[in-house]
Amino acid sequence: MSNMAAVQNGVAEFKQTTKQLRVDIIRMIEAAGSGHPGGSLSVIDILTVLYLKFLRHDPKRPDWPERDRLVLSKGHACPALYAVMAHTGYFPKENLMTLRKLGSPLQGHPDRLRLPGIEFSSGSLGQGLSVGLGMAMAAKLDKSGFKTYVILGDGEIQEGQCWEALMAAPKFKLDNLTMILDHNNGQIDGHVDEVLPIDPMEDKLKSFGWEVSTIDGHDFAQIENALSQAQKAGGVPHAIIAKTVKGKGVSFMENAIAWHGKAPNKEEADRAVEEILNA
Repeated sequence: MSNMAAVQNGVAEFKQTTKQLRVDIIRMIEAAGSGHPGGSLSVIDILTVLYLKFLRHDPKRPDWPERDRLVLSKGHACPALYAVMAHTGYFPKENLMTLRKLGSPLQGHPDRLRLPGIEFSSGSLGQGLSVGLGMAMAAKLDKSGFKTYVILGDGEIQEGQCWEALMAAPKFKLDNLTMILDHNNGQIDGHVDEVLPIDPMEDKLKSFGWEVSTIDGHDFAQIENALSQAQKAGGVPHAIIAKTVKGKGVSFMENAIAWHGKAPNKEEADRAVEEILNA
């Protein structure tokens, strides 16, 4: 991966890559015996396009000052982030099987002190957008060209701190900040629209002064178009509302709240992998 320009993958390559990354997610959570497959499978397509095409980063220099910043605010979905990081060369792929093991840098939630390439130790939901806002403000003050991307869950957006950050970003004209909402309509307590509805998100964000794109979060062309639009500085922050499917790619996990934070056993994992590879 070049530190100045990402690999220009096409849709076919993205599809093939995300098949393998979905398998990696299933296998590492199976090996750990705990984890969050539902939200990891819903966000993996977005993370793949970001890391392989848009994010300026260098696995050999994870502290490169001009790198773009990626904050996975929904830290429980870190198996997806670890899978992409292994794929792009941050650490050997075999290390994925150490997920949640004692002493492993691949903690159950991202830990920036243990794993180079992690920008923020997330997991306490609702904080990531505020942190990303601070990074974007720092870039403006330092006249640095890096961009900041923050990925949030839709259950997470129920947290009040998110809305303070959503109000602040347009005020400070942070057009170097992109928020991506993984809108899979599932959280640990049930469906988001039943627990505490957040829609109409697009109308709310626009009323706050954000530029907004609403997309199918599993359509690679739509993901690319939205991220391309977000890179155009226009004086306002950009939000991408990605409509996704919790547990995407595994029939018995799709839209099933029970798989928010449950690990598959070997039989379930084998079945999931077979479905993914044969899709």
